[in-house]
Amino acid sequence: MSTTTHSVTGAEIELAIGGMTCASCAARIEKKLNRMDGVEATVNYATEKAKVAFREDVTVADLIATVEATGYTAAPPKPARTEDASGGADAASDELRPLRQRLVTAVTLAVPVILLAMVPAWQFEYWQWLSLTLTAPVVTYAAWPFHRAAWTNARHGAATMDTLVSVGTGAAFLWSLWALFFGTAGMPGMTHAFELTIARSDGAGNIYLEAAAGVTAFILAGRYFEARSKRTAGAALKALLELGAKEVTVLRGGREDQIRTEDLAVGDRFLVRPGEKIATDGTVVEGSSAVDASMLTGESVPVEVGVGDAVTGATLNAGGRLVVEATRVGADTQLARMAKLVEDAQNGKAAAQRLADKISAVFVPVVIALALGTLGFWLGTGAGMTSAFTAAVAVLIIACPCALGLATPTALMVGTGRGAQLGILIKGPEVLETTRKVDTIVLDKTGTVTTGRMTLRTVHTADGEDPAEVLRLAGALEHASEHPIAQAVASGAADKVGALPTPEDFANIPGLGVQGVVDGHAVIVGREKLLAMGAPPGPELVGGPWGRAIHLPAGLERAKAEAEAAGRTAIAVAWDGKARAILEVADAVKETSPEAVRRLRALGLTPILLTGDNTAVAHSVAREVGIDEVIAEVMPQDKVDVVKRLQAEGRSVAMVGDGVNDAAALAQADLGLAMGTGTDAAIEAGDLTLVRGDLRAAADAIRLSRKTLGTIKSNLFWAFAYNVAALPLAASGLLNPMIAGAAMAFSSVFVVGNSLRLRTFRAES
Repeated sequence: MSTTTHSVTGAEIELAIGGMTCASCAARIEKKLNRMDGVEATVNYATEKAKVAFREDVTVADLIATVEATGYTAAPPKPARTEDASGGADAASDELRPLRQRLVTAVTLAVPVILLAMVPAWQFEYWQWLSLTLTAPVVTYAAWPFHRAAWTNARHGAATMDTLVSVGTGAAFLWSLWALFFGTAGMPGMTHAFELTIARSDGAGNIYLEAAAGVTAFILAGRYFEARSKRTAGAALKALLELGAKEVTVLRGGREDQIRTEDLAVGDRFLVRPGEKIATDGTVVEGSSAVDASMLTGESVPVEVGVGDAVTGATLNAGGRLVVEATRVGADTQLARMAKLVEDAQNGKAAAQRLADKISAVFVPVVIALALGTLGFWLGTGAGMTSAFTAAVAVLIIACPCALGLATPTALMVGTGRGAQLGILIKGPEVLETTRKVDTIVLDKTGTVTTGRMTLRTVHTADGEDPAEVLRLAGALEHASEHPIAQAVASGAADKVGALPTPEDFANIPGLGVQGVVDGHAVIVGREKLLAMGAPPGPELVGGPWGRAIHLPAGLERAKAEAEAAGRTAIAVAWDGKARAILEVADAVKETSPEAVRRLRALGLTPILLTGDNTAVAHSVAREVGIDEVIAEVMPQDKVDVVKRLQAEGRSVAMVGDGVNDAAALAQADLGLAMGTGTDAAIEAGDLTLVRGDLRAAADAIRLSRKTLGTIKSNLFWAFAYNVAALPLAASGLLNPMIAGAAMAFSSVFVVGNSLRLRTFRAES
C-alpha cells in the first residue's frame, strides 16, 4: 500500500467487497467499519474495494466479520499473477453473465407488455392476462437481485437504492394482481389508454404491469451498462499491469534458462534479444541497444543504452542484444509502482464525493417517507387510490440516485487510467481539487528545466581558425578523459565532426585540464591557467614549444569573460604554442522547456525558477525559457523554506522537481509534481508523477487533472439536478412510473458516458 495519512496508526489493507449494488451500500459498509474502535475505512462502489487502516489490536478477520454482519462479503484481493492476465477478460465476462441473462429476460418479456399497454388498438379480449403472464418472470426472476438485496438490508435495519426499486416494482405488481383478481381490471375486453406525457393521471388505468416490467428492464439495463463501463474505465490499469514480459531468459551457471518473470530475483542476469521486452528494472552489463519506452512513458524516440545504463521493465529492446542485471523485481519495479499509484488514486474519494456519499446514506429513508407522504396526501385530497398509488410509486423509482454514487468514481477511474497511458500518475482524488487552486509553479532547474548534463554549447575561435579542426583536436584529447566536462566536449565534437583521432602521450592535470599529442600537434585543453603555465612537469611531449606561457588574444579573452558572466564554463584550447579557441560548456536547457513554460502560463500559472546554482547561471536559463522570477543560490535544505514563504504570501504553490533535495519541497507544496526520471524520494513525495523527463507533461498533467475534476463536478450537478427536478414532478403525480424508471436508468448511463469521454484526452503536441 502507498502511504496515506490516517489518524489511525498500524496496518492497512484493501478488501474486495461483494454484494454492493449501489452507492448507499458502500456508504453503509463504510459507516459500519468506521464505528469499530481503531478503524478508519473508505469504501468505493465503483472499484468494489474497501481501503481500511486499523490498529494492531484489530484483525483482518474482525473487519471481514463486520462487513459480513452488514450483509455483504469481504475478502483480501487475490494477488495478480502474470498467468492470470490472459484470463482477465473472461473473468469479467463471467461476472457479467448472470446480469446479462436477467437483462435479456426482462427486455424480451417487457417489450410486448409495454406495447400492449401503450397501444389500445392491440388490447385484445384477454390482453391483461397475457401481460400478467409475461410480467411475472420479470418481477420475480429478473428483479430478484433487487428483492434479495432489499430483504438483506431490511434484516439489518437499513434501506438502499435496491429497497426503492424492490418496493416500487413490487407495489406496482401487487396492485395489478389485486386489480385483476379482486377488481374490475380482469374483466374480458377491458382496455385502458396509455399516454407517454407528463400529465396528471386521471385514474383510468388501474393496472401497472407495464410499469413493473418496464422499470425492472430499464434499471437492469442501467446496472448492466454501469458494470460494463466500470470494467472499461479500469481497463487502463489492467493494460498497464499487462505491459510486462511474461517470460525471461535468465543466465545461470553458463546456461540460458527460460523462467517466469515473477520468479526473477535481484542480482539475476537475463538476456534481452532484439524485439523482446525487458523483463524487469535493471542495469545493462553487456551490449548496447536502443530501447523503446513509448508504451510506458509516451516518449516516441528510442533511448540509446549501453553498459552501466539503467533500463526499465516492460520497455522494448529495439536494437542489439543486451544482458541486464535485475535491480528491482515484483512490486518494487517502476511498472508495479505505477500501477499501485493508479489503483490507490482510483480507490480514493474527492471531497465532493464524500458529500455525495453522506447524502446517499440518508436519501433512501427520506424518499420512502416522501413516497408514503405522497400517497397519504393524494388519498387525503380525494384523488383516488389509483392516482395516489401512481404518484407514490413514481417517487420511489425516480429517486434512485445511482448516478450520484457513480459521479466521482467513474470519472476518477477513467481520468487516472488515461493519465497512466500518457505517463502521468495521479496519486489521489484530493490532487484534483488542488490543481484548480494552484496559481504559482516553482521549477527546479537541474534535471527539470535543464537536462542535468554538461553540454558543449558554443565554439569561439581565434581569427583564421577552423571550428571543425578545433573540435577535432580538442575532442580527441578530451575523449580520453572521464571528467563530465571533458565528456561533454568529446560528445559535442563527435556529433559535429564525426570520428575523432586517437591522442598520444595523453596526460591529465588534475583541476586544470589535459594535454597530449593529436595528429602531430601538441594540444592543451583546459583552464586559462593551464595555458599560462606552459608545459607542466610530466611526460616529455613532442610537436611544439611547451616551455613558454600561452596567452589568450583579446577576442578569446572577451568570449571567456562573457561565457563566465552567463554562468557557463569556459575551456581554452591551444596547440603548437598558440591559443586557438574558447569552448563554452553548460547544463543545456531541454528543447521542450520554453514551450512547457508557455503552456504553464496559458493555464494561469506564474513560473518561478528555483536553483542552487549561481545567479548568473539561473538568469541565463530563465531568459532562455521565458521565466521572469528567479530564486538562485538556495541550499538544498532551504528549498522548502522558499515554498513556505511563497505560501505565506497567499500563493497556492505547485512544485516540479526530480532530486532527493526536492523531496521536502515537493511534500510542502500544495501540489508536488515529480519527474519520473528523478529519484525515488522525489517521486514518493510528489502528488503527480511525470514518467517522462519532459516538462511539457506538467502542463498536460494539470490540464488532465482539471478536466477530470470538471467531469466530476458536471456528473454531480447532473445527478443532483436530476433528482431535485424529478422528485416534485413524481410527487405531483405528473410522472408515469415507467417513464421515471427509464429516466433514472438513463441518468446513470449518462454519468458513466460523460466520464468515459476522458479517454479522448490528448497531450498537446
